[in-house]
Amino acid sequence: MAVGLRAPDLFKGRHFDREIIVLCVRWYLSFKLSSRDLVQMMAERGVTLTHTTILRWVQRYVPEFEKRWNQYARLSGRVMAL
Repeated sequence: MAVGLRAPDLFKGRHFDREIIVLCVRWYLSFKLSSRDLVQMMAERGVTLTHTTILRWVQRYVPEFEKRWNQYARLSGRVMAL
């Protein structure tokens, strides 16, 4: 996996728009939908893809999304020193 790619470079050469990729990965993780459910949902919106495509996106993009998210994440609550 490439390290330190900008957002446009991260999706360069992909068949689908980055909005579709991000939406499918986000829905897959947030709502615990199966990849086959997402295929049906995207078909209702006029986007034809297969469940294996979504699973490949999850494997490819989740580590990168986590790395980017952790840059902005903060600890919740207070840590008290004893």
